[in-house]
Amino acid sequence: MRVVVVGGVAGGMSAAARLRRRDEGAEIIVLERSKYVSFANCGLPYYVGGEIEDPAKLLLHTPHTLKAALNLDVRINSEVIAIDPAAHSVQVTDTETGEAYTLTYDHLILSPGALASRPPIDGLDSPRVHTLRTVDDALALREASGARAVVLGAGFIGIEATEALAHRGFETHLVEFAEHVLPPLEVEMATLVTQELRALGVHVHAGVAAQSITHGDDHDSVTLSDGTVLAADIIVLSTGVRPDTAFAEAVGIETSRGYILVDEHGRTSADDVYAVGDGTVGRDHDRPVALAGPANRGGRLVADVIADAQHGEATARPIPSPQGTAIVRIGGLTAAMTGANRATLDAAGTEYFTVHTHANQHAGYFPGAKPVHILMHVGTDGAILGAQAVGVDGVDRRIDVIATAMRAGLSAMDLIDLDLAYAPPYGQAKDPVNQTGMVAHNVLTGELVLTGPDALTEDMPVLDVRTVGEYAAGHMPNSLNIPHTQLRDRLDEVRAWVETNVGDQPFVVMCAAGVRSWIGYRIVRHAGFNVTMLSGGIQTLRAWLGEKAEAVLVKGEG
Repeated sequence: MRVVVVGGVAGGMSAAARLRRRDEGAEIIVLERSKYVSFANCGLPYYVGGEIEDPAKLLLHTPHTLKAALNLDVRINSEVIAIDPAAHSVQVTDTETGEAYTLTYDHLILSPGALASRPPIDGLDSPRVHTLRTVDDALALREASGARAVVLGAGFIGIEATEALAHRGFETHLVEFAEHVLPPLEVEMATLVTQELRALGVHVHAGVAAQSITHGDDHDSVTLSDGTVLAADIIVLSTGVRPDTAFAEAVGIETSRGYILVDEHGRTSADDVYAVGDGTVGRDHDRPVALAGPANRGGRLVADVIADAQHGEATARPIPSPQGTAIVRIGGLTAAMTGANRATLDAAGTEYFTVHTHANQHAGYFPGAKPVHILMHVGTDGAILGAQAVGVDGVDRRIDVIATAMRAGLSAMDLIDLDLAYAPPYGQAKDPVNQTGMVAHNVLTGELVLTGPDALTEDMPVLDVRTVGEYAAGHMPNSLNIPHTQLRDRLDEVRAWVETNVGDQPFVVMCAAGVRSWIGYRIVRHAGFNVTMLSGGIQTLRAWLGEKAEAVLVKGEG
C-alpha cells in the first residue's frame, strides 16, 4: 500500500506518523512544498520577539530524522501541481531543480493548509511588508530593523506579532477593521485585551482599515481609512487566511468557499482522497478552524481510517466537530475561548443567555489573588454553547475544564458538581468554574433574572448596592445607592423610590462583580419587587462600555 501525503507540519505529519505506527509495511511518501516539513508554527512569534533564541528549536523534525525514526520518505521542495483522482496519481515538481514527475497512490491525504490573505491594499507589494506563517517569515522579521512597526489585523497571530515587536522595543501600531481586537472575543472581554495592549505601549486602531501603503526610501507610510498616516519600518500583514486548495478544486474535489469538504472520517468527494487541517471544513458544519490541535488530531484519525481499511478493521473514531478552543497571551494577560460567540449564536437564531463572573483564580486571602473574568453562553436547555475567559493567571485551566465539559455533553448546571483541585495557592473551594455554573443554575431554575450589559440603558432604574465610596467613583445615572448590608433595614426607601421613579417596570440591582447584587436581588425580590440583576456587575459594564464608560457613568454621591 502506498500512501501519499501532500503537506507536512501539523495534519500531514500526524497522519504519516500514526499510519506508520499502525502499518509497518506501508510505503508512506510525504510531499512538502517548502524546505521545512515539521516546524512549530505556533512558536514563530516567540522567536520574532526573542523569547526563543535559537531558530533550530522551531524545527521539530527533518527528512533525515523522520526516515530514521519512522521510515518515512519525506520529499521537501516538492510541490503538487495537479491531482488525477481517476488515475490515482499526482504530478509533482521539484521547486529547486524544476524536475517534474508523476507519483501514483493507493490513498492520498491532503494537508494543504492556508495562505495569508492579501486584502486589496495599494502598495501591499512593499518589501517592508511581512507575513508570519513560515520559518522563513519568522527569520525575516527577526532580522528586520527599524523603530516603528504597524501590524494589520488583530487576530491571534496579529496579537502575538504585536506583543513580540513591542517586546523588542518597536513603537507598535495595531490596526483592526472590526470594532475591537480579537474579533472572536465578546466586546466586554476584548476591552480587557485592549487595555493590556495599551499598557504595553501599543497604539490600538480599531474600527478602521489600512487603505494604502506608500513606499519610501527610509520608511513606508500606512494610510488608514480615518485619514491617520502611520510611519512604518516594518509592516506585518495578519488579516486572516485563505485555504490553499486550488489544486484540489481544479479537479472537481468538492469545496465550500474554497475549503475542502470532508465527512466525519476526513474523506473528500474523490475516492481514496482524504483531507485534514486548515484547508478543510466538515460536511456537518461549515466553520473552518485554523488551529494546530484539531489538525493534529484529524491527521491521526484519518490514518486510522486508512489502516482499518487495509487490515479489515473498524476501530477508527470520527473526527469531532471543532469547538475552536484557543488561547493567546497579551503581556501579563491571557485570553481564551471555546465554542460559539454571540455573533455565531445570533446568526443561527439560537436562544441563549449569558453569565459573567469575576472570581479570583485562587483563595482571596492567599497572596497574588487576581480575578478570572469568565463569560459563558448557555442555551435555554442548559447546554454550554461557548465560553471565554480573560485574566492574569488560571485562565487556561478554567477554559480547558469548560471545553472538556462541552465535549462530554455536560450542562451548565453540571459545572457546579465538578470536583476540581483545590488548595489556597491554586484555586478556591468553589472554583470559578463551579461559581459560573451556579449562576447559570440560578437563571435556569428561575431564581435569577439577568440583565446583560448590552440591555442596560442610561434611563433604566438601578439599585446600586455597593458602598458609598464605590458608588461615588461611578454609577448609572438613574440609580439609588443602598449598600447591601443596609438593604433589609431600608426597604421603605426602595419602595418610595419605586413609587416615585420606577413605576411598574423592573429595576436592576448592581454591584461591582455580581456577588453583593445577588444578595440584594434576593432581598428585594423576596420583598415583592419586580427586579433583575446586572450580569457581572459594573466590572462587566465598564468593559462593555469601553472608552464610553467615563461619559456614561456619573461620579459623586448623588
